[in-house]
Amino acid sequence: MMSPNDKAFNRNLEPEREPGVTLANPRILVIEDEPSQIELLRYNFTKQGYQVDVASDGEEGLLAAKEDPPDLILLDWMLPNLSGIEVCRQLRRAKNTREVPIIMLTARSEERDKIRGLDIGADDYVSKPYSIKELIARVKAALRRPTTSFSENKLAVGELEINFEKHKITFEGEILEVSPTEFRLLVTLMQSPGRVFSREQLLDLAWGISSALDTRTVDVHIGRLRRILAKAGNNNMIRTVRGFGYSFAEG
Repeated sequence: MMSPNDKAFNRNLEPEREPGVTLANPRILVIEDEPSQIELLRYNFTKQGYQVDVASDGEEGLLAAKEDPPDLILLDWMLPNLSGIEVCRQLRRAKNTREVPIIMLTARSEERDKIRGLDIGADDYVSKPYSIKELIARVKAALRRPTTSFSENKLAVGELEINFEKHKITFEGEILEVSPTEFRLLVTLMQSPGRVFSREQLLDLAWGISSALDTRTVDVHIGRLRRILAKAGNNNMIRTVRGFGYSFAEG
């Protein structure tokens, strides 16, 4: 039960209801062990029209996500039994949860922690204490991120090929393991070889939002893509344009 202070806090943070949310009724899994945070999230997201499921430790959350994958996961970093980082790592390895958006919630605000969370496969990272309005905006952005749709099932540049039907990336026939965010980022770059994209443009095109995330997020995922491609035998497909952004090598 929420205390009077919690209820007053919620009223102060309540965002105005935006139209359109109840049509899809997206389901969110909150993996969080602090009762006050659980109630805050449940109250505000339910008011916005979301279905909210809750798990109070890492093992319970991992099992719930795998058994019935939600539309999005809000995942606390510090959890009993299994850390949020390990939960994220295992969800990204599992076939039925590897594409579920994950937003990490944590009191750890240092940049290296943020980079570690993104590097392990999280789509976004929100530091506590956070604005509930901003968090809801980030959730909406994650849920509306564009899915790729092409008249053909494949996109290829040299020996690098994306199969949209199977949602696989291969280089010289070898399957490359990438996160959903990295998949969208690579598709964005490969669609326009030679075109230089700013970090802001990549946030808008691959993430679906240009203001909620730090542009450093793009650098982290570009770095991961480069390491994956280099391990497969090619380390010069993604080019850095100093002072502006990135492009995909032509030819």
